[in-house]
Amino acid sequence: MRIISGTYKGKTLHPGKEFKARPTTDFAKEGLFNILANRFNFEDVEVLDLFSGTGSISFEFASRGSLLCEAVELNYNHYKFIHNTAKELSLNQIKVYKLDVFRFIKNSSKKYDIIFADPPYDMEGVDQIPMLILDKLLLKPEGVFILEHSKKISFENNKNLIEHRNYGSVNFSFFS
Repeated sequence: MRIISGTYKGKTLHPGKEFKARPTTDFAKEGLFNILANRFNFEDVEVLDLFSGTGSISFEFASRGSLLCEAVELNYNHYKFIHNTAKELSLNQIKVYKLDVFRFIKNSSKKYDIIFADPPYDMEGVDQIPMLILDKLLLKPEGVFILEHSKKISFENNKNLIEHRNYGSVNFSFFS
């Protein structure tokens, strides 16, 4: 896993073989950040990274100078890797929470410019996550929620869907 742009461009991170997380591919991550770069100045955004896994998305936002990136991850080993790596790289804008994502959403009242979620592709209820985020009003007025998901799920009938992108086996659906 590597950081593809910003201060830590090219930095390789090694989460270890015991990780069960599936990091977003560099190809998909590059496409995602190209889209976001056309909409946001990364140095002005506050980000929420749900189901953080290896922290790949959080590290990418922090490397690009985001004001804040809150990462939520339930798995202790994943949480610890994100926490330790952020500390090692002095990425103080990354705040990591070892919590269940659904509990975090339920109890949160903060608003974010960008919310990214990469739940396990086979997790039950993935299709309900966009409405949980939008109904809870966690996005700032011009904010966007991005869900990474498998090709088996379609949000084409969701009235809040603004865009869909496919990068091989990785799909991103954008909501506002």
